[in-house]
Amino acid sequence: MPASSPAPAPSAPASTTADARGARPRVLIGLLGPQLDGPVGPARWSKWRPSVAACAQPDLVIDRFELLVQRPFEALGQVVADDIRGVSPGTELRVHPVDMPDPWDFEGVYAALAGFAAAYPFDLDREDYLIHITTGTHVAQICLFLLTETRQLPGLLLQTRPGSRRDSQHGGFSTIDLHLARYDQIARRSAEARTEATGILKDGIDTRSPAFNAMIDEIERVATQSTAPVLLTGPTGAGKTRLARLIYALKRSRRLIKGEFVELNCATLRGDGAMSALFGHVRGAFTGAAGDRPGLLRRGDGGLVFLDEIGELGLDEQAMLLRAVEERRFLPVGSDREVSSDFQLVCGTNRDLLAEVQAGRFREDLLARLDTWTFRLPGLAERREDLPANLDHELERFARASNRRVTFNAEARARFLAFGRGSTATWTRNFRDLSAAVTRMATLAPGGRITEAEVAAEEARLRRAWGEAAAPTGGGGGWRQTLDGVLSAEGIDELDLVDAVQLACVVEVCRRSPSLAAAGRELYAASRARRSAPNDSDRLRKYLARFGLDFDGLKAPR
Repeated sequence: MPASSPAPAPSAPASTTADARGARPRVLIGLLGPQLDGPVGPARWSKWRPSVAACAQPDLVIDRFELLVQRPFEALGQVVADDIRGVSPGTELRVHPVDMPDPWDFEGVYAALAGFAAAYPFDLDREDYLIHITTGTHVAQICLFLLTETRQLPGLLLQTRPGSRRDSQHGGFSTIDLHLARYDQIARRSAEARTEATGILKDGIDTRSPAFNAMIDEIERVATQSTAPVLLTGPTGAGKTRLARLIYALKRSRRLIKGEFVELNCATLRGDGAMSALFGHVRGAFTGAAGDRPGLLRRGDGGLVFLDEIGELGLDEQAMLLRAVEERRFLPVGSDREVSSDFQLVCGTNRDLLAEVQAGRFREDLLARLDTWTFRLPGLAERREDLPANLDHELERFARASNRRVTFNAEARARFLAFGRGSTATWTRNFRDLSAAVTRMATLAPGGRITEAEVAAEEARLRRAWGEAAAPTGGGGGWRQTLDGVLSAEGIDELDLVDAVQLACVVEVCRRSPSLAAAGRELYAASRARRSAPNDSDRLRKYLARFGLDFDGLKAPR
């Protein structure tokens, strides 16, 4: 018994260690309450004190108590720590001084508690955590609530209460399940956390595409609430690899994952090297296997594995991958002993995997397993409203890579955006085209300022790279090839050249657009900004109807 406590401490049940009771260690994180946890004299043993009572509950074993103590109350904190050791000898006490000059200042209290949470080495695989919210000012309790709700303090809330006729002399306790719908204030805070999370997934880019933003919102919910495989589809250069890395960053920031990010392009795998790269091998498994190799799936244990171009994977590898995804177990090449790996899987492809299944090149059962969450990333041509934000992002990335900041002058920026949003800009390699264009213009910019001369030169480069497919013209006859099969030969011959070239351009935009609205936005990008209530879908629908055509018919296989 502490020397400062002449009165005997009330008896408490002997503490039972986590190992003895066959459970994971339970860690309590709490803030010393100067009012409720005081005073320091002998009379304190006749008073209910929450921090002491939490460790004296017969049905709640605390293996470790992380006690946060405001610096002016360190003496009281030592007395409370000694009293806890007296009533619960099996509880390890750790006292953490915190700087909290004004316990009623929300910003200061939140910063102090968030700082502790950020620095604390949580081990969610081995320990369970309780967050004590009975002590401290109301401001401190709210901050603890918010930090727990956003998983910066990843545990359950614990509330202790004074004794009653039915409770022991140390009172009772209850854990709290957060039903966010009941707390408007917390729901708003949750919305802010989701906004922060979607900001991570968008890499800080202020995207304006409604369809893209809605998809990112859904991915945020999936990434934070599900461990099922995620399949990212879309054209080459749409950003599948970058999004996979951002999903990992989000999961890591929420402490939902602790392993590393492992990436593999399946198009680079051939023969024995494919099996070995994925599943590992043992020494002597094949010619050249001079030693053991763990394989990427084992490296991804506890982390996230991104398999890009999953459609290029061979059928044998697909069969083993299916078992690894379902059972988290697989055989390294040449081994007769299975290994395990608990990884989360994200796959990317620019192929139509359903068509690959029908052609016998992809396993239907693997596609069914990967297709729990499928998201199609649109190309840049389908997100022209996001061009300004992505242009700024690429300039920032160039500045970080080259340690040289480059900007546009006003005329050059307006010209490049008008070109990039126009129907002649096909952006065939999507964001790779944009990144390369910014790198070239910024590198050649005189004095760190991109002028119209650099923009004009870049427009010419991109047009050459894209070819004439971006804008069919009458001279080469490309428009006739586009319209062949859309109209009869007689119908094509009846068109004036100007109408034929324009219709061919419209047909090509419709074929590469995911929806009538997306095609309309691209075709009427310039004029829609001048209309108070643009209805691009209706304009395009009426235009196609003039030729007896409709959008769905143009999208159908030819």
